[in-house]
Amino acid sequence: MITVIGVRFRRAGKVYYFSPGKLEVKAGQHVIVETARGTEYGHVVMGNREVDDSKVIQPLKSVLRMATPEDEATEKANRQKEKEAFKICLEKIRKHELQMKLIDAEYTFDNNKVLFYFTADGRIDFRELVKDLASVFKTRIELRQIGVRDETKIMGGVGICGRALCCHSYLSEFIPVSIKMAKEQNLSLNPSKISGVCGRLMCCLKNEEETYEVLNSKLPGIGDYVTTDDGLKGEVHSVSVLRQLVKVVVTVGKDEKEIREYRVDQLKFRPKRRKDKSNVKDAELKALEDLEKREGKSKLNDK
Repeated sequence: MITVIGVRFRRAGKVYYFSPGKLEVKAGQHVIVETARGTEYGHVVMGNREVDDSKVIQPLKSVLRMATPEDEATEKANRQKEKEAFKICLEKIRKHELQMKLIDAEYTFDNNKVLFYFTADGRIDFRELVKDLASVFKTRIELRQIGVRDETKIMGGVGICGRALCCHSYLSEFIPVSIKMAKEQNLSLNPSKISGVCGRLMCCLKNEEETYEVLNSKLPGIGDYVTTDDGLKGEVHSVSVLRQLVKVVVTVGKDEKEIREYRVDQLKFRPKRRKDKSNVKDAELKALEDLEKREGKSKLNDK
């Protein structure tokens, strides 16, 4: 076991582990740490805690010091400078007539580097732009192309649920999402219904996937034949996954049919096998995935 603290550098950003050394660090405090980008000002989201060695990427860097009021003032000044840097970069992009969309500007804490995040449809030759920016800021310049999901995470917004976007408010890392998850939850496969602000599948499809898998495995499929506890046989008409109720078309009398609702424990049927996610049998689902591959979007969790 090793003692670490969890530090985050951006809102809803990834949590990185650092060694607190002899310091007693609590969540909510700020620290100065050394990263691959240089000295950074970080927000502590997890105080001193022991974790298994296998969860830590070695070598584990140590906290340089607790943040002082002067450090906080420097960080605040950097946030103001980023706004000015953003405006200047926009002007330079227009000057060079580059087909790119500037998303954000970020100063490292020690002002050793300025990072500009942008999106573009393809590769962009921004060498002249970098030279122009370096002559203005007199420091190292890095232009980083990001995907649409990262753009949405930085910009933020409101989802169709009426709440702040998960990726901007709390989701520290993007999780793999697939159309199979929407299929498992009996959602419409209409892209406009299951896509988020970024145009990719909604991250929240992952939230209830496991629950639906378990509940669906306890239910018969539509069209299956079942035997009821009152001795009738019939065909499954529809199912309510969350309520675990099944509507069955049963034959009462000679030719008279009737739809009756039963609890799943009142029925006898051959239970489903848990679906093998690597084997897609549904023709509609397969067609959608083939379309994604042709468009170069087979990985729906691009970063």
